[in-house]
Amino acid sequence: MSEPSLNTARALVSRGPLSKGLWKMEDVTIREPGDDEVVVRVVASGVCSTDVHFGNVEEGDWGECYPCVKGHEGSGIVERTGSSVRTCAPGDPVLLSFSSCTACSFCASDHPVYCPDFNDINFLGRPVFSPDSADSNAEKVPSIRGSFFGQSCFASRTVVRETSIVNVKGLVSEGEVEKLEELMLLAPLGCGIQTGWGTIKRVAGAGQEDIVCVVGLGGVGLSGIMAAKALGCRTIIGIDVLPSRLSLAKFLGATHTLLSPASSSGPTSLIPTIRALTSSLDPPSAGPTITMDTTGIPALIRTAIAFTAPRGKILQVGTAPPSAVLDLPIFEFMVQGKQYIGAVEGDSVARESVGELVGERRAGRLPLEKMVEGFVAGRWEEAVEGMRGGRFVKPVLVWWGA
Repeated sequence: MSEPSLNTARALVSRGPLSKGLWKMEDVTIREPGDDEVVVRVVASGVCSTDVHFGNVEEGDWGECYPCVKGHEGSGIVERTGSSVRTCAPGDPVLLSFSSCTACSFCASDHPVYCPDFNDINFLGRPVFSPDSADSNAEKVPSIRGSFFGQSCFASRTVVRETSIVNVKGLVSEGEVEKLEELMLLAPLGCGIQTGWGTIKRVAGAGQEDIVCVVGLGGVGLSGIMAAKALGCRTIIGIDVLPSRLSLAKFLGATHTLLSPASSSGPTSLIPTIRALTSSLDPPSAGPTITMDTTGIPALIRTAIAFTAPRGKILQVGTAPPSAVLDLPIFEFMVQGKQYIGAVEGDSVARESVGELVGERRAGRLPLEKMVEGFVAGRWEEAVEGMRGGRFVKPVLVWWGA
């Protein structure tokens, strides 16, 4: 067996849908970085439903191409940089987020998530990894796609687009042990936390007079709850099917919580409940002024639109199946002046928002330790299934030492 090198890694390789048992830990080799790329030794990577969503479809659906490596909420230490990289240097601690072209009008106006090339850059990937070989002289041609969200951090070492790098040198602890522990906790900032927080703050523009309702209290939803609290919103309502999530939402800032009916026909019962709750406030309201859906469930979305107050905003964050269709009562929707708004990544500029979130945590307004659960990378199955079943809010795979 050849000696370990700066090009070898352990990776969670998706060779087909997760439901078919085709995700496996493998020894891999990474290629050399391009001019605009960075080699990062990964400390930790958050497990997000988007990883499971895109890694559980058939070949060709949503442009999926196997084999590949997922993971898009990463943290790590820079090992090497391409010739044109200027944002980081070897040894720098970094957090990883989505990527964009940086040159279009959306990128130039601080709305990179609407970059015309966003899907191609973040979902199609580039060949990055190759199966490891006992023969050190064997040609290792990359045949496993990486660069998922510009990073593919379900690996102990990976090649990252520079535009996915958020340099947090000076923002995290300097001590080696403390720095690694902090990077493990901060890993999810680049997607889920940024999405929930940014949607409430940046997309909705929430303020002290707002009544915020969050439907679905996973990592994204709970981040929205914390953002609403930090912004001083007068009423914050959390809705979920799991009582444990309601308790956590209360701890993180929700003023009211409601248990959602589990049946597909049940959500409409939330309408009179929400209206009764908001009409009893001082001053009263005909419903929430801001509602964020993180579930992607059409029945819940229709209910959320119905119970939101006139002139209110309904923010769609949850991913629905490709064939899902939403029916709107056009006249009723029009005369009530409501807004139904799609939102991706909190419409964030990652290098600004992620740094801001690090500051929010240090100020005590973002208690990530209440949501993050660490797992050594070899326990990835427990982490993924725990997230899907609701046992864990935000499981994080720890790769340092893998």
